[in-house]
Amino acid sequence: MTQLAAIQGDITKLDVDVIVNAANSRLVPGGGVDGAIHAAGGSSIARETTIIMAEQGFLATGESVITGSGVLPSRYVIHTVGPIWGETPPDQAVELLGECYESCLGLAANQKCRSIAFPSISTGVYGFPKLLAAETSLAAVREWVDGNPNRLSSITFVCFEEEDLEIYRGLLA
Repeated sequence: MTQLAAIQGDITKLDVDVIVNAANSRLVPGGGVDGAIHAAGGSSIARETTIIMAEQGFLATGESVITGSGVLPSRYVIHTVGPIWGETPPDQAVELLGECYESCLGLAANQKCRSIAFPSISTGVYGFPKLLAAETSLAAVREWVDGNPNRLSSITFVCFEEEDLEIYRGLLA
């Protein structure tokens, strides 16, 4: 049975199979979670994302790609592009955010990963409302788990702020 949990902490320090990066469509190191992952993981992650960009171009919102994790404790980093709140109608933004989580879970399972950790995708500078983002992420994850029983042993939502943690804990209760 897949365990779902929410914790507060630094995603770059987790010893899980894969961590998720809230990336931009160019896969260029940015701020927030993206900047932290690139800084902590070292230059090999940026080298891999540069190769991916050269081969396939920009990532569309909702798409994900996987790289090594450099010197991070995780084995892999999955980079996903979340929606920017206000650029699309709310229902479309919700759908795109759900696709982020689903594509990440599929990539992790295809790599035979058993544990994955997610940040709150799109809730920082992309402005997605935190409660709606948490509801969307949990709905997408639960649907994926129901359709893929026992493919992953644990899915962790890593919250940077206490407010996010309280939202996730309330929804997981």
